Amino acid sequence: MLSVGEIFPKFQVQACTGLNKSDLQTLSNEDFEGQWQVYFFYPKDFTVICPTEIAGFNAQLEKFHDRDTSVIGGSTDNEYCHLVWRQTHEDLRTLGFPLIAAGHLAHLLGILDTSKNACLRATFIVDPDGVIQYANCHSESVGRSVKEILRVLDALQSNELCACNWKKGDAALTA
Repeated sequence: MLSVGEIFPKFQVQACTGLNKSDLQTLSNEDFEGQWQVYFFYPKDFTVICPTEIAGFNAQLEKFHDRDTSVIGGSTDNEYCHLVWRQTHEDLRTLGFPLIAAGHLAHLLGILDTSKNACLRATFIVDPDGVIQYANCHSESVGRSVKEILRVLDALQSNELCACNWKKGDAALTA
């Protein structure tokens, strides 16, 4: 798995950005250049835990935008599968970020479970220069905390030394 300090791979992927066939498009790194990015990968569409995370990111999307950060979700499912899932799952109809067909990208990132041909439950925070500043991966049976990802993003954007459980507005540490 790629880690902190490494360059996020260049990619070009198919994505679902809405509820219509016309909302299927090609996205690449260039679409997010010069801004912070949060990529979150989940195992499969039409599962139990994954939509809770996707809806959780969507519920906090304004907070990411306030931090000049794009959110991108993805799995190994293709853009057509993403489209049908969004059309049929009430919690996914109003997403404000793309779901990408991430099979090849998952391979490049080292987060592809080849035995299941599915993404691991992984999160990357990438800075405006394309450098990974945060990388996390955990069991597919445990959903991630969007609040924690926002907290880490705030800490990274502060350029300060941030203690355990630091929150935006807390004093930074001094060396």
